[in-house]
Amino acid sequence: MPSFTIDHPLRFGIFLPPMHKTGVNPTLAMHRDLELIDHLDRLGYDEAWIGEHHSAGSELIASPEVFIAAASQRTTHIKLGTGVNSLPYHHPLILADRIVMLDHLTRGRMMFGAGPGQLTSDAAMLGIDPNAQRPRMHEAFDVIMRLFQGEVVTAHTDWFTCQDAVLQMRPYSDFDVALVSSVSPSGSKLAGRHGTGLMSIAATEPAGFGVLDYNFNVWQEEAALNGHTADRADWRLMGPMHIAETEAQARENCRYGLQWVFDYLGHILPMGDPNDPPPPSDYDAFVDFLNESGRMVIGTPDMAIAQIERLQHKTGGFGCYMMMGADFAPWQATKDSYELFAYEVMPHFTGQAAPVQASYDKIIDAGTRWVDATLGAQLTEIGKYEEERAAR
Repeated sequence: MPSFTIDHPLRFGIFLPPMHKTGVNPTLAMHRDLELIDHLDRLGYDEAWIGEHHSAGSELIASPEVFIAAASQRTTHIKLGTGVNSLPYHHPLILADRIVMLDHLTRGRMMFGAGPGQLTSDAAMLGIDPNAQRPRMHEAFDVIMRLFQGEVVTAHTDWFTCQDAVLQMRPYSDFDVALVSSVSPSGSKLAGRHGTGLMSIAATEPAGFGVLDYNFNVWQEEAALNGHTADRADWRLMGPMHIAETEAQARENCRYGLQWVFDYLGHILPMGDPNDPPPPSDYDAFVDFLNESGRMVIGTPDMAIAQIERLQHKTGGFGCYMMMGADFAPWQATKDSYELFAYEVMPHFTGQAAPVQASYDKIIDAGTRWVDATLGAQLTEIGKYEEERAAR
């Protein structure tokens, strides 16, 4: 078991594709996403990463930049990131220019997340071969990072041209940049080469969980080879959770959309070993399957704490835990889950719970000492008053 080598409080956030059940009003769904970010901001969450998708009917946000611009006007402290921009779909100069503009508009609350594009159905509509998505991501990311650093870039590829390209504004801040990684070392390798952060978005999937330490080592080694430092504070892990006061209530809440979400995921992403038997179709057995395999937590704050501690022990420490934004439960139950998490889980890892508990324990362990002292002082004052009264 690795020892912890990170000396700052764990941060918390959301990775919001988002995943909405079909059959609902898409306008209201997107406005609920904005309301959710506002809710998380008031609850003290640190980060929100917003996805980009163009097909499949569930992940409705086509431009994380537009969404972030709207969200930034109703929030005060939460950082807002593209989670992620699909680089093969954008000219790197234009995308870099938009990111820097958002950095100014948010006054430094912007974060830039990059990836190859999750939905190959998006790529198909653009005529992009899925095998070209990762090479294109590498080409675009190299140019974008050079532009962020103020370079004048000339680059000619088979899908974009930059001729003496330069950003007309410097970034407002030294904003966070992160690359997405799931199982393969592609993302961790590129993040190390460029000295950026890393987002492990399959951290609780057994295949992703099994290679967390491997991908961290790839990230570290590539960073060292290229003169960078891979800081654990810049490592973000994502895992789905829904919690309630009791496990029974959490399970009942998730009847709403849990199986729908995982059925959708099974049609867009490789889910586990194809030789494994399919997950149970019975709802309660399916919840048991998710909880027992560590894929998800559907339960209580104590179960959420145990899951995060499991990730800490596996990795040796990381910087931010990201919840997965999906319609597992009805809207009010979803908001309640995030609030309960902020109220009972986050303080366990930020260090805020310990001194409060210590102060409380000190009072309790003292028995009647402080009650006796208060009573003694009250009786003394009563005695003084009675003496004054008698003298009059």
